Amino acid sequence: EYGTVKRITLPTDRETGRPRGFAFVEMEEDATEEKAIEALDGAEWMGRELRVNKAKPREPRNRSSGGGWS
Repeated sequence: EYGTVKRITLPTDRETGRPRGFAFVEMEEDATEEKAIEALDGAEWMGRELRVNKAKPREPRNRSSGGGWS
């Protein structure tokens, strides 16, 4: 309906193995990506409101901060 899905990733909790409640969906074409975001953001699915947006790249983790031993 919104284009061809290239890949779906469902992150899971490391301890329980259960899904964390969100997914990453990669589309074949960028144009279909925007169409899917516009159409599905705010839509209801299985009694829940979907939040659909474009993922941002992860910030590199700084190993020297965060408390712990030095």
